[in-house]
Amino acid sequence: MEITVVELLVPTAPSTLAQAALLVLRLFLGIAFIRHGWPKLRNLKTWATAMNTPEWLCFLSAASMWGAGIALIPGLLTPLAALAILVSMAYAMVIEIKAGFPWFAPDPYQIPEGDYVGPMGIGEPPSWEKAAMYVVMCLVTMFCGGGLFSLDNLLIADLLRLALT
Repeated sequence: MEITVVELLVPTAPSTLAQAALLVLRLFLGIAFIRHGWPKLRNLKTWATAMNTPEWLCFLSAASMWGAGIALIPGLLTPLAALAILVSMAYAMVIEIKAGFPWFAPDPYQIPEGDYVGPMGIGEPPSWEKAAMYVVMCLVTMFCGGGLFSLDNLLIADLLRLALT
């Protein structure tokens, strides 16, 4: 089975309902990563110090989160945007796993009063669950595309077909 460049960059979803679900997923990821990336870009030095990661690497991560979030909202180059976020979230998973965080943290509502105080005070115990969920969401978005309601489907697929013929 041969996959073309068009199929790789603009995959098609199986049904209109699936296309609508991809729109919801794409909008959610886009908004979430605009919100994750922008504060990191504005406070880059603080974030790099807290992460114990070189500032240039944090810049690449934050810029990819923010820029990919912007691209996901209209569905522009969706698989590439999802890949950019996936790389940042996979790196976050590695950092959290190396720190010894569990995959799933205990539910904060089941922890007796006063039994957990984290680095930022009382709150949810750390885990790599959220980063893993974003990785999975990005994988789905990469391989299913932006859906019918995306610039990829409205513009990019036709442009790629013209360019490749």
